[in-house]
Amino acid sequence: MNKAEVKRGLINRLKKANAFWSYQVDAIKDVPDDILVELVMLHLDLDDINKLFDIYPYKFVKKAWIENVVAQGEMYYVVNKFFAWYYFKMKKPGAYVRSMATRELNKKLIA
Repeated sequence: MNKAEVKRGLINRLKKANAFWSYQVDAIKDVPDDILVELVMLHLDLDDINKLFDIYPYKFVKKAWIENVVAQGEMYYVVNKFFAWYYFKMKKPGAYVRSMATRELNKKLIA
């Protein structure tokens, strides 16, 4: 499968998972790549998350995860700690997640 097919499949799975609850689902044709990473990591399973690494570079997925998921703070702390350990091989995932969340918050406060 090519990138477009995988992306289309992930979008369809997100629609079925009701991840676009605040949008008219029929109107959704495409999703920005960083938002797709966020939604897949928050709403779909590990098999779907693994597909992200098939269609995007590791660094892109990690950056999108930090900026869009970790930045949401405590609400997703436990799942982010798992992602830090499982996907990004952090030796101290809890400390890493907290430091990245703080960094993202500081970026928003300064901007």
